[in-house]
Amino acid sequence: MSKRSIGPFQVHPIGLGCMNLSHAYCTPPTAQAAAKVVHRALDLGMDLFDTAALYGFGANETLLGPLLKAHRSEITLCSKGGMAGVQFPDGLKRVIDGRPEAIKKNCEDSLMRLKTDVIDLYYLHRWDKKVPIEDSVGALADLIVQGKVRAIGLSEVSSATIKKAHQVHPISAVQTEYSLWSRNPEIAVLKTCKDLGIAFVAFSPVARGFLCSIDLDVTQLDAKDIRRAMPRFEPENFKKNQTLLPEYFKLAKELGYSPAQLALSWLLTKEPQLIAIPGTQNADHLADNWGAVELTLSEEVMQRLEGLINHKTVTGPRYNAQNSVEVDTEDFTS
Repeated sequence: MSKRSIGPFQVHPIGLGCMNLSHAYCTPPTAQAAAKVVHRALDLGMDLFDTAALYGFGANETLLGPLLKAHRSEITLCSKGGMAGVQFPDGLKRVIDGRPEAIKKNCEDSLMRLKTDVIDLYYLHRWDKKVPIEDSVGALADLIVQGKVRAIGLSEVSSATIKKAHQVHPISAVQTEYSLWSRNPEIAVLKTCKDLGIAFVAFSPVARGFLCSIDLDVTQLDAKDIRRAMPRFEPENFKKNQTLLPEYFKLAKELGYSPAQLALSWLLTKEPQLIAIPGTQNADHLADNWGAVELTLSEEVMQRLEGLINHKTVTGPRYNAQNSVEVDTEDFTS
């Protein structure tokens, strides 16, 4: 199994996205169930773990810290700042804050929760458009000088922003949603990453679960499930999107792959510098995802997949109007 470069690190092409161990999809698992997933990942050989200050308003980092502490020298630990929970009189709320002092405070808090002296790869979770990207990246660079971070990355940013940031300090990784049904990185970001020698990290690589289950009922999603606010999962749009699945599942069966493995192998075949970070609350699903690291697809299969599911055949944008404003990625409709 060959490894791929991400900054100064070499990792397997599939890591663990840890967000949904604490929030976002369905009811979070118990601490014991979440620990089982993390331990299974370590047993399989996963060596990249991705978290953030935002996830569970710190709960995800607090969960991972003790579980990964004994394995720190064997893994690449990634976290994110610049978007975190802030206490208001009426409760904790998500705030995007890219000021240097906020980013540095986020990092200090993450180090404490993760029970580590240094974070291997630290991302700016969102570009705060009220703050020049150069200022936010300058703060990340300071964290490297201080020995608190080994490499820096950006999340959900455009090609132009990557180029500006890279002039301030080398960017090791860019993380953005990428899957068969979210192809926005193909507009410009993938090429920019290649040109600058930046690793690309794909989150939600199985389309937020869409490509895993032909029977998903969006009307039964948990009240706090983030997919409820995503246009593609609105009942009418989702009904149209589901018409893409029978042919997709048929192809997976022909190949002897699980649907998730087909989605992941498409990504890993498509981009040799890409690292995928699927998340799951289920240890068996985790092992199934891991099985994709050994799979490759023929050009004929790649073409069939890309013709079936793409930005023209999928109904609805990936984010609603409010969340679209918060990201800086290119869009096919712009």
